[in-house]
Amino acid sequence: MSWWGKLVGGAFGFMVGGPLGALIGAAIGHNFDSGMKLQATTAPGDQERVQTAFFTATFSVMGHIAKADGHVSKDEIANARQVMASMELDAEMRKVAINLFQQGKARDFPLDTILEQFRRECHRRQHLIRLFIEIQLQAAYADGKMHQKERAMLLHICQRLGISPDEFDVLAGAAGAERNYGGVSGRDRMSLSDAYAILEIPSSSTDKEIKKAYRRMMSRHHPDKLVAKGLPEEMMKIATEKTQEIQTAYELIKKSR
Repeated sequence: MSWWGKLVGGAFGFMVGGPLGALIGAAIGHNFDSGMKLQATTAPGDQERVQTAFFTATFSVMGHIAKADGHVSKDEIANARQVMASMELDAEMRKVAINLFQQGKARDFPLDTILEQFRRECHRRQHLIRLFIEIQLQAAYADGKMHQKERAMLLHICQRLGISPDEFDVLAGAAGAERNYGGVSGRDRMSLSDAYAILEIPSSSTDKEIKKAYRRMMSRHHPDKLVAKGLPEEMMKIATEKTQEIQTAYELIKKSR
């Protein structure tokens, strides 16, 4: 049985207490107390446990970022629904994701404790954490630009998850390029500058550096590898779309040389 089947079926043994357990419990409809300690029936770091933590943190933190500038725009709500649609969630899973998004908008949302537990559950798996940040950046760019309060919050989130400000700038540049190329208001064709940003390299890179960056980015976003590290299976499509963008960027740069 999948992580989701076990979760909705009441087999919460692989989950933990604390804020993540309280959020997913409330979203599903179970009355968990945030301090409740659930008995673990599998080893800590079990894949299903990481998948549940990733799903819970992704949509609740997305709601919190959307509220950062004091107003949740139609674009931000549409983006959240687009992420859910790209995951091809069934009606029940989509309802839970929406409930998590709504909880994230609450004034008393415990962001730091959520991030602390999320990082612990992920065992500092950097590829997984980076993908989490990339999804949050996509949400921040939903209305076409990243507001200062959203940027400040994302920098804080990165700090809590062990991502440096310089690395954040690179990730934000790639997310902005993806927004230019894709989305409702995006261009039909990728620009060369966006291609370099998506590969996270400067335009002055040598052919060897470009190829190395391409391989690194493809490995980082490989869907099967990410699922093995704890990405929910339903999010494989997001990783697949990213590898397609990386491929497009690489081919565009090669043609320009």
